[in-house]
Amino acid sequence: MDGTKRSNIKPGILVNIVLKKDQRSGELTEGVVEKILTSSPTHSRGIKVRLESGEVGRVQEILEEE
Repeated sequence: MDGTKRSNIKPGILVNIVLKKDQRSGELTEGVVEKILTSSPTHSRGIKVRLESGEVGRVQEILEEE
């Protein structure tokens, strides 16, 4: 599913994000969304979220919905 639309993302779902430090390499980090940080309905590079682990990045793919 598309990580660029805020409506697709809800706290508690499993996602792959790209951390700021990994943007060049494109390395993904898997985790569960704790909070959505982007306020606009869409973002071309992915909606910014905080994972339950505390890591912050932009959603690249949605793996599993609640």
